[in-house]
Order: sequence, then C-alpha cells, then structure tokens
Amino acid sequence: MKALLITDIQNDFLPGGSLEVKQGDAIIPLVNKLQQSDLFDLIVATQDWHPKDHGSFASNHQNKKPFETTILDGLDQILWPDHCVQNSKGAELSAELDTKKIEAIFRKGMEKNIDTYSTFFDNGHKKDTGLAGYFNGRNINEVFVVGLAGDICVYYSIMDSLKCGFKTNLIKDCTRSIDENRFREAVKDMELIGANILTSSDL
Repeated sequence: MKALLITDIQNDFLPGGSLEVKQGDAIIPLVNKLQQSDLFDLIVATQDWHPKDHGSFASNHQNKKPFETTILDGLDQILWPDHCVQNSKGAELSAELDTKKIEAIFRKGMEKNIDTYSTFFDNGHKKDTGLAGYFNGRNINEVFVVGLAGDICVYYSIMDSLKCGFKTNLIKDCTRSIDENRFREAVKDMELIGANILTSSDL
C-alpha cells in the first residue's frame, strides 16, 4: 500500500511568505496532478503549526537574527523568521493545493522548546507525531514524499520514514529547497540509507 506525503505546502513557504522557498509554488500543479492519479492508496499532508513564542523564531531571542544559530532544548537550532504561526494566513495550506483527497493533516512544531522538522518526530526524537502509527494502521508500506523545503522538512521526514521501516521515495521535481547546495548533500544522505530518488514522470 502506497501513501503520498505532502509536506508543508503553506503560504509562508511560498513566494511572498515570511520564509519563502524560491519557486515553491512551481511544484503545486505537479502535486495536484499526482493526487489525481491512481498511484496512491492514501494521501496525507503536514503543516508547521507554531505558537507565537516558538523557540525557533529569531524574534524570541535577544540580539539574534534569522539564520543565526543557538541551542534549543540541548540541540543546535537554526533561528528562523516567524513563520506558520497558529491560525495565521501564513500557516494555511496554499489555496492552489488540491485538498479533496487529503485524508488527514498532521501538525508539527507546536511545542515551543523544540523544533520539529520531520513529519514523524520532533528534532530530539522525544515525541512522535502519530504519523508512523497512522501509516501502519492503514497498512502503508511505501511512502512518496513531496513538498517544502527539500533540504529541511522533506529531508528529515524521509530519513525518519526509512528508520520507521517504510520503503521511501523522494519525488524530486515536486520539491523545492531553501539552500540548493544543502539539498544536494541531503539527497546523497537519503540515497545512502536507502531512499529512492524519482521524478513525477518516473511514476
């Protein structure tokens, strides 16, 4: 059984958003087309869903600027512009994203003292989001990941998906990244532990 995991296609990560991913909106027609195929038994989406006082926001640290680093809950933390604040327009899924076939939305990053890049676990692997259990309950054994951003949330989601025992695929043309150099290194890491790197045309 196959699942499509749509990662964080939210307004704040799209052009004009507070943490925009360059050309992030370009993947939406491809993701919508994938959803209309009969390739997947289950389609789910994720949302960053941060409180205003989230520890990953540079604005919540004195004399810190976005993209500087700090320590949060004992872990190295990149500080980000405020983004995907709960109930804000920026946190909403893009209006251009077809959501009719999305059966569940998993929210992450809700605890202020730890960030959650992966759609499966927080960055400290202290708590899971329930996604792995949901997949197991639906007899999913293969996951196809798309979305934003390829070098952060998509990357960590794929690494955790593999660790949870799912055959895992990155659909590369349905992903955009904040830092292309970092994404190239991330792809190497994914392949090294068993991810398949595909394009939508391969499907």
